[in-house]
Amino acid sequence: MKRVIFVNILILLTFAGISYWSEEKERLEAAISGQAKEQPAKAAGNEEGEDTKEQGQDTEEEKEAEPSSGTEEPKKDYIKWVDFDVSKFALAEAYEYDRDSYGTPEHLSWIDLLAYTAAYTGGNFNNNQTVCQHMDHLKEQISQGEELEKIVRDLEYFSYYQEAYGAVLGGMVGEYEIEVPTGDKKKPKTWEKRYGLKAFHPIARGFPYNDYDDFGTSRSYGYKRNHLGHDMLGQIGTPIIAVESGYVEALGWNQYGGWRIGIRSFDKKRYYYYAHLRQGFPYQPELKEGSVVLAGDVIGYMGHTGYSTTEDTNNIDETHLHFGMQLIFDESQKDGDNEIWIDCYQLTSFLYRNQSEAARNDETKEWRRIYLMKDPAAEAYERTADYSMYP
Repeated sequence: MKRVIFVNILILLTFAGISYWSEEKERLEAAISGQAKEQPAKAAGNEEGEDTKEQGQDTEEEKEAEPSSGTEEPKKDYIKWVDFDVSKFALAEAYEYDRDSYGTPEHLSWIDLLAYTAAYTGGNFNNNQTVCQHMDHLKEQISQGEELEKIVRDLEYFSYYQEAYGAVLGGMVGEYEIEVPTGDKKKPKTWEKRYGLKAFHPIARGFPYNDYDDFGTSRSYGYKRNHLGHDMLGQIGTPIIAVESGYVEALGWNQYGGWRIGIRSFDKKRYYYYAHLRQGFPYQPELKEGSVVLAGDVIGYMGHTGYSTTEDTNNIDETHLHFGMQLIFDESQKDGDNEIWIDCYQLTSFLYRNQSEAARNDETKEWRRIYLMKDPAAEAYERTADYSMYP
């Protein structure tokens, strides 16, 4: 009898596994082909809600004004949906191998390690042991002289995850220079060239905060929607840090996000959104749309503005930073109903290892980073932007 029950259980587990991978296959194929349900950004809770036309639709006048070519344009092939469920553990494991193996024949980018693992797990990173097994297997193959291109040639969905994770993490690791303390009073800082994590945590070092994974929770101001960002609760005036180098694409008041800053990465694949900034003095005075910022710069200050059509109003119950990241594979996804916002909780937890230190100017009451940085990705932009924070 026990043997019969055991066999039945094995049969059930087998069918359950087949069902799971069948569903995963359908979901990934839908994401790649664009048939997946697309994230209703304005109707589902982008804190930046009113920055674009209602529901992202063109007005009738604009539609009439658009010339008709008489033929339909071919549909563009780009990713329509991304579930970024990579754990802090997996991010750390992949990053540390990337950093430590840089410059050697065994080097692998953390994006490739994560994509390889995701291709086997369907993007599930909940089991640390499974994550390590897949990563170690790829490392072993590379160490034996095998080429990545050949290893993944028949690995279904590797290219999808490589592009998707590249869009999330592409600007966060690389070569850069940064000032470091010397311990010498005559020359307290010196420049050091590095390869590694050049993205920063959004909260300055030494400032306390609390958070939890609140992505997708309900919001009701204005209309019922889901929360498409990550809230980090702290103190009024806490310095807010640019996670990645880029340029200011949006700046000013929004009735949902209050005072907010939107920063676009130089490759235009990421849009970082910092909202509910401080009343009266929300961000650095020299910032304007088009300003270039470097990863680690102090860009603004935590507050609780927003949920009001009246500018500079505190109408949020708790002081916090709303931090969001939008992925953009095609410019049509930037504003409207097809926006892709990802869960940043695990990513910000990982970035905690790299916090920018800041010091206060008592005269201006501004906070500025202590250790400057040179980011190769920003060099051309710094030279051409005369209003850059650090020309």
